[in-house]
Amino acid sequence: MSRWRARFVRHRLEGLTDEPRPGGPRKITDAQVEEVVVRTLETTPRDATHWSTRSMAREVGLSQSATTRIWRTFGLKPHLVDTFKLS
Repeated sequence: MSRWRARFVRHRLEGLTDEPRPGGPRKITDAQVEEVVVRTLETTPRDATHWSTRSMAREVGLSQSATTRIWRTFGLKPHLVDTFKLS
């Protein structure tokens, strides 16, 4: 019997609610994630044309891999330009 079906048989509808997930608690807060997303979309670094994962990580105090995961989750690609340039 599948896990969900067994939980339904034992607890009916209350058994289908999401249970706590295994692993440690999150270390990056929603506010930190929001700060990374907002800064990526609305600002540019002082000495460059776009943010890199390293420069954003230094700016907000997170690791480079955390910044990369946040950008990947939200589909952010600050190195790509939105407009077309005719050369």
